[in-house]
Amino acid sequence: MNDINSREDVILLVNSFYKKVRKDTLIGPVFENRIKDDWEPHLQKMYGFWENILFGNNAYNGRPFPPHATLGIDVPHFERWITLFHETLDELFEGARADEAKKRAVLIGRVFLGKLEMMGRAGS
Repeated sequence: MNDINSREDVILLVNSFYKKVRKDTLIGPVFENRIKDDWEPHLQKMYGFWENILFGNNAYNGRPFPPHATLGIDVPHFERWITLFHETLDELFEGARADEAKKRAVLIGRVFLGKLEMMGRAGS
């Protein structure tokens, strides 16, 4: 098994992850309610987001938190998101970038949850 080495690898990761998300009974409906059937713009953003994190190539320059602020998500949602993301990584890749993606996903989840808690929009 190889590490994440290219944009194509990021696309595989993101597509595989969101395939799991869409089938998930906890977080799938959250995404479906927001995205509806217009997944392509979201996927393109996520390709750039993870490329930027893993390769530092400035493929994403947005603000990732604001779209999540009004979703009504809390600890179980973030735990499921991280679980599915880690499962997807473990199925597809191994190496330093895969490990970095796992660490960053956990950090992102903690930061988002902390911000939601500060706003009074997340429970435990």
